[in-house]
Amino acid sequence: MGRTRAVALVGMDAHVVEVEAHLAASVPGFTLVGLPDASLAEARDRVRAAMTSSGLGWPQRRITVNLSPAGLPKAGPGFDLAIAVATLAGAGVCDPESVAAQVHLGELGLDGRLRPVRGVLPAVVAAVQAGRHRVVVPAGNVDEARLVPGAQVAGAVSLAQVAAAHGAQVEVPAVDPVDPPRSPEDTPGGCDLTDVVGQATGRWALEVTAAGGHHLALIGPPGSGKTMLASRLPGLLPDLDDAAAVEVTAVHSIAGTLDPGTGLMRRPPFEAPHHTASAASVVGGGAGIPRPGAISRAHRGVLFLDEAPEFAPAVLQTLRQPLESGELRLHRAAGTARYPARVQLVLAANPCPCGNAVGKALDCTCTALARRRYLSRLSGPLLDRVDLQLDVLPATRAERRAGARESSAVVAHRVALARDRARARFQGTGWSTNSEAPGAWLRAHPPAGSAVRDLERALDRGLLTMRGADRVLRVAWTLADLAGAGRPEQDHVAQALALRSRTAGPT
Repeated sequence: MGRTRAVALVGMDAHVVEVEAHLAASVPGFTLVGLPDASLAEARDRVRAAMTSSGLGWPQRRITVNLSPAGLPKAGPGFDLAIAVATLAGAGVCDPESVAAQVHLGELGLDGRLRPVRGVLPAVVAAVQAGRHRVVVPAGNVDEARLVPGAQVAGAVSLAQVAAAHGAQVEVPAVDPVDPPRSPEDTPGGCDLTDVVGQATGRWALEVTAAGGHHLALIGPPGSGKTMLASRLPGLLPDLDDAAAVEVTAVHSIAGTLDPGTGLMRRPPFEAPHHTASAASVVGGGAGIPRPGAISRAHRGVLFLDEAPEFAPAVLQTLRQPLESGELRLHRAAGTARYPARVQLVLAANPCPCGNAVGKALDCTCTALARRRYLSRLSGPLLDRVDLQLDVLPATRAERRAGARESSAVVAHRVALARDRARARFQGTGWSTNSEAPGAWLRAHPPAGSAVRDLERALDRGLLTMRGADRVLRVAWTLADLAGAGRPEQDHVAQALALRSRTAGPT
């Protein structure tokens, strides 16, 4: 009998798994039990080829490998190394005590080399929390694994190297490590607000969005600057704190989009899926255990949907629940996965199919019915969750000739000060931005004086829902933070209402 440990990932939840290999004097064979998926069931052939290629031989016995707890779904090739060393320990090739004292993570190639796997960061975190500090990972995952405090990480390039470290008498070949795959980043680089011509109202709305962590909808004709404004929002956001950086890095590790050489992800992520994206690619899914989608990869950052009305209605409707709760629970036959999804949603849309209904009404060739049908693709329940809704008009000749404009660094400084005020106000509550404040807190801390009357009138006239009223109050608090006021006043509530009704002007 040989024993070691690996880690199973179910969404963001990681579980330490005991890998047991029993070798019996019987007809040679290999059986893998413990609820493996198809990719894990194929480990038999990978492990056998890797052991033979490494000069370790394949035991001619009846081999039964159990992954315990047996009722926990297990997926992926990350168990290969643990299965191999447990089998070698059971055959007496490796020291059973040395093998049992460590956690082994990694995929095996047919030549015996170790290949990087996804989800190493949350896997090592789970191992350390379970008291298993000694972890063996592929060389390509070492930088990522060493981000976890308290972990004693050993990197290896081949199965032979791991077996030799556990006492096996085997020649360790000199092979190059397998580098982890690199995924292109969506985060805009070199984008600055100085590039945006005019758009005083749009720049102001972008500042409010960044300061409070709010959602934003930009509606305007083609070429008016909606995409330029949205792509500059990440540059206004402050760096992630330690807890958020670990959480965001773990999500990208599971998704396979992490560059481990850069350490923890300190900048807010930016995701901009194409309008042909499926619901599974946006919110997560896939065969077996669901994988994180674009909304989870954008956690603590920006999810930008350009040409939002062109997205399939099913995709847009799936956003409603995560926008409200800040997380996703994806239920599938193979199991349930939980992923965080606290994002800032930015929608960009034309006002009608031809795009000229705003700012160029005389040039619009669409009927009134066509205009209503086009924007109605953004359903009322979805837009009710969007705090700021703004008409973006084309820049005028005077604006194009204007002088220097504020840079992203200048605006980001004001955003950081406003966020500091909000963080100090919410200290000890678990919230850090105004967008996270619940309705009970907002009603317990109303605006100063008679500022709430405009809000009450809008509610009485049916212009706002109760959710919409809470979101107006959150924006009003953000405007107060940007102005350095201790509590929202009537002007702040009026501006928040205007920003929600597409009637706001520059301040």
